[in-house]
Amino acid sequence: MLFNKPLTDIIKQRKSIRSYTEEPVEKEKKEALNKFLSANTIGPFGTKSRFVFITSIAQDRESLKGLITYGMIKNPPGFIIGAVEKKPYNLEDFGYLMERNILLATDLGLGTCWLGGTFSSSRFAQKIALQNNEVLPAVTPVGYAVTKLSVIDSVIRNSAGANNRKPWSLLFFKNDKPLSIEEAGHYAIPLEMVRLAPSANNFQPWRIIMESESNIFHFYIKRVPGLKQLSFMKSDLQRVDIGIAMCHFALQAEEKGLKGLWKVHDPRLGGMTKKLDYIATWVGSK
Repeated sequence: MLFNKPLTDIIKQRKSIRSYTEEPVEKEKKEALNKFLSANTIGPFGTKSRFVFITSIAQDRESLKGLITYGMIKNPPGFIIGAVEKKPYNLEDFGYLMERNILLATDLGLGTCWLGGTFSSSRFAQKIALQNNEVLPAVTPVGYAVTKLSVIDSVIRNSAGANNRKPWSLLFFKNDKPLSIEEAGHYAIPLEMVRLAPSANNFQPWRIIMESESNIFHFYIKRVPGLKQLSFMKSDLQRVDIGIAMCHFALQAEEKGLKGLWKVHDPRLGGMTKKLDYIATWVGSK
């Protein structure tokens, strides 16, 4: 078993934590994180990522000042830094793997916060010894959350809509019509865990179409106009987001005993998909 608690509990427990206590992460939890990070390196599309867990110092916190969309991060005792090869589907793989790291940290009782932006010349890039054939799409602080949200934390959460999620009818479909929970069958919980997944600015760009009378689910991105072109976001964060969604879906399916695999084969369904970017397909066993 990957986690100590049910995945549904971990996903519902996870929140973006921006203010931390000064309590350091215990040795045994550091060891558990480092062991997991060293093994969590290959995503569903085969791209290799590297992750390191570091204890933060003041200069590391300075590296976050340019991330204006995420507000201030206070007193993080550590960070998970990740680098991924420059290959097709690298950002989807990175999102998938980093979310696994974040879920493990949550399972250990630690707080985290996805931070995506420009890190290529930052201290984080130096800490992981970023190579010419790699990019560093995101980092996350790791530590213990303060017991009470500050005014700034509350404002950021409310402005990002962090407590709100789109309804099923806007995210999951079958034959160009909203997919019902009854039609989803055994996959209702994996889909609900996708609905609860974090995403940049809580845009929830994933759209999933279930094929009729099958265990096949096509994953798409609904683009947010202009997001990809924002000057401080050099990585395509919506591709990272779809990797996060795929992670939640696959992990929950596995926990429920639903076997399947990822394939890349655009079904060219037409209809609503003409305005979506196809990414991948989950093919479940019959």
